[in-house]
Amino acid sequence: MPELPDVEHLRRTWARDTAGRTIRRTVVTDPGILRGDVTPDVLDAALRGRRLEEPDRIGKWLLARTDGPTVILHFGMDGGLRWAESPDGRHRHDRVIFVTDAGEMRFRNMRKLGGLWLAHDEGALATVLAQVGPDALALEPREVAARLRTRRGQVKSALMDQALLSGVGNLIADEILWQARLHPKRRLEELTDQGLLDLARVTRSVLREAVNRYDYLSRKRSWLNHVRGRPGAACPRCGTPLERTVAAGRTTWFCPACQPAPPAA
Repeated sequence: MPELPDVEHLRRTWARDTAGRTIRRTVVTDPGILRGDVTPDVLDAALRGRRLEEPDRIGKWLLARTDGPTVILHFGMDGGLRWAESPDGRHRHDRVIFVTDAGEMRFRNMRKLGGLWLAHDEGALATVLAQVGPDALALEPREVAARLRTRRGQVKSALMDQALLSGVGNLIADEILWQARLHPKRRLEELTDQGLLDLARVTRSVLREAVNRYDYLSRKRSWLNHVRGRPGAACPRCGTPLERTVAAGRTTWFCPACQPAPPAA
């Protein structure tokens, strides 16, 4: 699933290829990707002739702003964007196509687990994002620590709670906890104020590094995610074989030496 760093790169792609362009029309090849009260005709009427502006991002959500409405995109498990200078080569999973005066941006989403919303004003935008917490990278470490302090339960569940902190998904959560040397099932209430602040600082560090490297998962050799999930994978820090468990309902990898299990209750 695209996480905060991935969506930040998609935001940059959108900005690079479309900012300042004018939408000539929209093509919806599958209305099942539209959310709320949006229909293909409503989308086209709202966006035709609109100038695309610099996009924003909150967590995993891309806010494609125009000089009128805002298009809100969530990429689900496998969504992405493709820019092309002509209609040639459209893919069957290109669900919505924004045809501009210089080319077209294609919202591709195979399983349609994401979606497209349309907000005509800031009030409508706030309604769509009402359950979305603040962007995890936009907060200072002390703000992140303060939000974590309001929660109880397993630390990985809290990091992945999009209403608490928006943007951290399964892979990034595993990376943060490995770098922080915390077991994914460690309980937040067991951490001291300093421990929460340290975790918040690692969260910010990991996200900052990840948004600056598009290939952060495969090329960052000192990171857990470089080997995570591979057969016989060992901890990049100490060489201990990695172990797998389920935390926050997701497959989770960790180092049993660097991230010791919490004491049994």
